Amino acid sequence: MTLPEQETDTIRALQGLEDGRSSVRLRAALAAGTTPDPRLVDTLVERCAVEPDFYVRDMLTWALTRHPASATLPRLVDEVRSERAQARSQALHTLSKIADRRAWPVITRELLADADDEVARSAWRAAAVLVPEGEEAELATALSAQLGRGGRETRLSLSRALIALGEVIVPALRTARMDPDPDVRAHAVATERLLGDPDAGFEFAIEEAKRVVALGGKDREE
Repeated sequence: MTLPEQETDTIRALQGLEDGRSSVRLRAALAAGTTPDPRLVDTLVERCAVEPDFYVRDMLTWALTRHPASATLPRLVDEVRSERAQARSQALHTLSKIADRRAWPVITRELLADADDEVARSAWRAAAVLVPEGEEAELATALSAQLGRGGRETRLSLSRALIALGEVIVPALRTARMDPDPDVRAHAVATERLLGDPDAGFEFAIEEAKRVVALGGKDREE
């Protein structure tokens, strides 16, 4: 591609990302990823923070992953500290897709406990991907503090993030099984079930966990 052609494509992408039609924004995000240009990074990140359409947001993330991490990481790390929940959530989601562990320091305990469920879910997923070798147990302890939080999707996201860490989560789950809150205990038991049998399904694991909690934790030996 000649330089003038690339210039034209970049200008079109910048204009398209601001268009009022989601179909146009989707095509612009696709073009931005197909022909990466560092000058697009700021606009792509800024658009992630306000884009209402899920599919366009997903394409924006893909476009950012097509750019060099050296260009995207600093901007995304800054965005994680934004006051806007969608900006934080989408930046974390994108960091989890880029999977560059240099972003790990931005994953704080405060972020893992973010009041916004979507931000917290994105933080859990990103943490499970970015955690440095040897720090999994500490992360498991931090994540287990969120057991029992939110509705089905939130709890499933947390269970998946924990399970991604492997057997290192078992001590944290056993501690959570003794929590005075029955929701915390049930979520811990369900996560332990899924760790041992990933094919069991979350709904089945939750129902089994509720039964165990109702029986006072006296589960039968298989």
